Amino acid sequence: MNPPDVPPPDPTRSTEVEAGAPTPLPLTGERTGPDVPDENYWFRRHVAAYDHVAAAIHGTVLDAGCGEGYGLPILLAAGARGVIGAELDPTTAEHARRRYADDSVAEIDVIEADLAELPLVDTTLDAAVCLQVVEHLTEPDEAMAELVRVVHPGGLVAVSTPNRTTFTPAGSPRNPFHVREYDAVELAELLDRAGLVDVRVLGLHHGPRLAAALAPLGDDPVAALADPDRWDGPLRALVHGVRADDFTVVADDVASVGDSLDLVAWGRVLG
Repeated sequence: MNPPDVPPPDPTRSTEVEAGAPTPLPLTGERTGPDVPDENYWFRRHVAAYDHVAAAIHGTVLDAGCGEGYGLPILLAAGARGVIGAELDPTTAEHARRRYADDSVAEIDVIEADLAELPLVDTTLDAAVCLQVVEHLTEPDEAMAELVRVVHPGGLVAVSTPNRTTFTPAGSPRNPFHVREYDAVELAELLDRAGLVDVRVLGLHHGPRLAAALAPLGDDPVAALADPDRWDGPLRALVHGVRADDFTVVADDVASVGDSLDLVAWGRVLG
């Protein structure tokens, strides 16, 4: 089943947190997170990918490169028995631990770890997800090999990443934190090299409501959505109201995947 969607943020709500709550992480462009209205489009887009993969996994799951940590409760709510978040940056890992892995949620843990050298025992997990992370990695093959190592034979590994053909139509990555971006063929090859089998690449798209609302932005809405200084009042209101179910994940033909916003790839550990 799909976890319940996170309610859209209230633009009038203060972003200050209650005493004792984790301090919000600074928005650098490297990661997204909840409770920031102007970041809501990107946040909901990422939540949509989590919703999709969460519906197909069970048991103990690794969220590799968990970032702010918002995906951890999504995976747990969808039916995972336990979730381990792995994050390299100490400040980010501590934030995720304090916000999502306190004593009241014993099924969630967060570890500080390099994805290319995970401190986890071989074949002990049922699944691993690595969402919107591989584009940041200098050693993606090593990280993928580690995900395969820690998941038992027959378990699933899911990866999502911006689709290079639509996110950066020409030139170098528009996001300065991206080391390398992938198209559908390149992402499938990354999973193949790690030894995964039954690899499939799906595409995440704007759903009908959002596609119609963004149509006036032209063929490259990402450029406008990435620059809040360019937003007029209606566009800002639209961004603040985007929901995770405004996106859809499909795999009906090659052209559909090629035109997608993000790529969502699945593979099974051989065995």
